[in-house]
Amino acid sequence: MSLRLDHLTILSRDPEVSAAFYGLLLPKLGFVQKKPSIWANDSGLHIQFGAAHPETRDYERYGAGLNHFGFTAPSVDMVEALAAQMEAAGHVARLQRFPGGTVAVFLPDPDGLRVEVSWYPPGTPPVD
Repeated sequence: MSLRLDHLTILSRDPEVSAAFYGLLLPKLGFVQKKPSIWANDSGLHIQFGAAHPETRDYERYGAGLNHFGFTAPSVDMVEALAAQMEAAGHVARLQRFPGGTVAVFLPDPDGLRVEVSWYPPGTPPVD
């Protein structure tokens, strides 16, 4: 039996800035805002947002813990359009093309946690 991932909780230093970033990004990925700090998609994945405790350390890209999380896009065009839309809104959007044909955009949130949106050629696993 395999279990389905049902939620992620993301804590930020500035919840208002984080809400603006994810409020722009998540609808483009098929999420709907259910409550002020909770978004969900039609697959049942919920993302909850909150404030980090001030005495905690900042996120470190290669530190222990979550490095990034990724979504599968239906097309290269969607990945490219998302990168352009996020850049136009003033966010960093690192578009990459990998050997084998995978196209991905990496979108760091205001605290540095990266959201990846990728298109994979048929038969290509998301991680290997």
